[in-house]
Amino acid sequence: MTEKADIEQFQALLRARHSCRGFLPKAVPDQVIKDIVKTAQLVPSWCNAQPWQVIVTRGAETEAFRGVMKQAMETASLNPDIPFPQHYEGVYRDRRSACGWQLYEATGVAKGDREASARQMARNFDLFGAPHVAIITTEAKLGSYGVLDCGAFVSAFMLAAAASGVASIAQAAIAGYSDEVRAHFGIPEGRHILCGISFGFEDAAHPANGFRTVRANLDEVLDLR
Repeated sequence: MTEKADIEQFQALLRARHSCRGFLPKAVPDQVIKDIVKTAQLVPSWCNAQPWQVIVTRGAETEAFRGVMKQAMETASLNPDIPFPQHYEGVYRDRRSACGWQLYEATGVAKGDREASARQMARNFDLFGAPHVAIITTEAKLGSYGVLDCGAFVSAFMLAAAASGVASIAQAAIAGYSDEVRAHFGIPEGRHILCGISFGFEDAAHPANGFRTVRANLDEVLDLR
């Protein structure tokens, strides 16, 4: 019974977590932030390398970074340390499209309204109004395995946040302007900027938080032999 209860509790946590796109201005206490990061550090990594480093902003630091991101979006060219996918095909395109249309429907963006969709996209660089952002970097020399390890850390961070009553959203968009992020925070050239995680307390009344994405059927992902 204990094992079943454990997996059911974990499933409930996974279902409760979602990509939050509207936050309250209330700050997360420092100790809660430290507990989230400490918990995320428990994930395994290749040869126990633990390649992740985390910068977390608060208060005026968040506002300053918000300004940097808005300026980058308006004036800079994309310069990610790790190239974004060139395109999405097949089921990956379908899933991406379904998520996008769910967001647009929730926020009242009509099909074909490019100005409204651009405004919604720009919310990425306003950090969706979050009071905090975590910048996740990895040691460049560790290559794909360092990225893989940090992916596990990002998932654990967001789950630990959810378990603490804190909402979050992982944002690859921030890593699209790695030069600007690196310059603002003084991040060494030898570290790749992977993503940001905007986080804080959810604004449950925000329309962008009114939908949930679906997951593929098990037979689409599992080959049990």
